[in-house]
Amino acid sequence: MKRILLVAATTGYQTRMFAEACQRLGHTVTLATDRCHVLDDPWGDGAIAVRFDQPQRSADQLLEAHPRFDAVVAVGDKPAILAAYLNAKLGLRGHAPAAVETCRNKHAMREAFAAAGLAVPEFALAPIDSHPAEFAPQAPYPCVLKPLGLSASRGVIRANNEQEFVAAFDRIARLLRQPEFAREDALHTATIQVEAYIEGSEYALEGLLTNGELTTLALFDKPDPLDGPFFEETIYVTPSRTPERIQALMRTTVERAAGALGLTHGPIHAEFRLNDDGVWMLEIAARPIGGLCAKAVRFSGGLGLEDVLVRHALGETAVPAPDGEARGVMMIPIPARGIYRGVEGVDQARHVPGVEDIIITATPGQLMIPLPEGASYLGFIFALAATPAGAEAALRHAHTRLRFDLAAVLPVSGPSN
Repeated sequence: MKRILLVAATTGYQTRMFAEACQRLGHTVTLATDRCHVLDDPWGDGAIAVRFDQPQRSADQLLEAHPRFDAVVAVGDKPAILAAYLNAKLGLRGHAPAAVETCRNKHAMREAFAAAGLAVPEFALAPIDSHPAEFAPQAPYPCVLKPLGLSASRGVIRANNEQEFVAAFDRIARLLRQPEFAREDALHTATIQVEAYIEGSEYALEGLLTNGELTTLALFDKPDPLDGPFFEETIYVTPSRTPERIQALMRTTVERAAGALGLTHGPIHAEFRLNDDGVWMLEIAARPIGGLCAKAVRFSGGLGLEDVLVRHALGETAVPAPDGEARGVMMIPIPARGIYRGVEGVDQARHVPGVEDIIITATPGQLMIPLPEGASYLGFIFALAATPAGAEAALRHAHTRLRFDLAAVLPVSGPSN
């Protein structure tokens, strides 16, 4: 029996799936999560309290109290940094801490890609305390403005001219000044990256590195155009419908990009664009695909992504083949800011041919905020079909059956003088 440490930001669906994968293998699992250390096991799960904003210190304190683990598995960007420090201190194979830190900084990532000779757009940094009108005349239009440390396209805005640049800059600056980012690294909240917009279709690759060698677990098409002004991802479909020679180029580019970042051993989630000039890396995360989307990655023998990653963390380098089915997932977008009150049509949507499951993650009374400020979805639709096109069609059809009730949020005005 092995002892596995699961480092996760929440006790949500993906965390439970990893815990269940550990248990199926007959091993014990301990959870480490970023929550109040004063309370004595408030959720009754025996979790160890850590601070994701202090990864080195947290790794030292955790191992001082719990010195033995056989594997460390991370769920999420910040947990991945702590996991890297833990692996290094335990002498376990994993991504180097410096490499994982680079993955959390879009500017450092661009610099690493450029140094490795990969295609990169023109890019520069602008302090959020500066006046955007100073930078607007020099921007390469169309351009994209983005925070350095946020994921899932949060805070990413396209600008086509100087007026849109100033509006986007101010909007991102307001987001980064919110209290939820008070514990973020100052570099992540004090600057905004400006880079030339990359034309083309967007893709994602779910991969696993073993001593620097990439195994592709899934290659996803993103069939919806992601042209801006915001970049809300909605549909992932696998296997990719691109020609094999193009897929080979994608895999090679991702492996080069991972090497440029110093990533060597463990899961990666890569995002990139394809146009007539080739493959353009957007970013790589040193962790698996987030949340419920992992349900769309399946392997022979009925194994899920979590099963494969836990086995790999324990030293099993052989990776099972994908199950060969065409699968898709829709991250149900939030149409407008509002209080979630309910949804109709779920049963009808579930009966759409090809639909595997529908999971509504929004809860009554929850404030739903769309991109670029928001960081969540209304739920997820999953499809299984004979072809990728069939999976995509099932997702779109099911979505038309859903009717969400979002109550408008009235603006709050201050007292009049």
